[in-house]
Amino acid sequence: MVNVLLANERGEPTGQTCEIVKAHTGEGQRHLAFSVYVFRNLRREILIQRRSDKKMLWPTILANTCCSHPRDQETAKQAGQRRLQEELGFTCELQEGPSFEYRAEDPNGNGVEHEYVTTLLGDVDDVVVVPNPEEVSEYKWVEVDTLIQDMNAHPDAYAPWFHIGLQKIIENK
Repeated sequence: MVNVLLANERGEPTGQTCEIVKAHTGEGQRHLAFSVYVFRNLRREILIQRRSDKKMLWPTILANTCCSHPRDQETAKQAGQRRLQEELGFTCELQEGPSFEYRAEDPNGNGVEHEYVTTLLGDVDDVVVVPNPEEVSEYKWVEVDTLIQDMNAHPDAYAPWFHIGLQKIIENK
């Protein structure tokens, strides 16, 4: 059984955990999460993914490089590096970026996200990406300016946390 760490409105762990499916159903329960944004070419390009159709929430939606939940006694950076390896077959140095809280209901009615998210930013020259098909159905490098235009033109094609996180990162450059 996988648990998530519940958090208060300031993103501080409450000391309580909740089974992951329970935290993502009903009204949802606020819990800690992280979102990784890996860039190259002086942050002009970003690695994005299409979530696997096996995902409970937002299957087949375009999202940032990867995201998930830290485990007990794991920092957001440690968790981000773990998930990069698990989802995309590589890791890189990560720096903490801005954090935010959001709540969104899956458009297919499969559940809800209510998360306090820490963004994690990585910069690479080149990496070999080996996606895990259970997590990622496709990936691509996209110019950030082109991505922003497409996100504005087709907002529903992208995960809600991706919109928020990318905007926060841009605002905090």
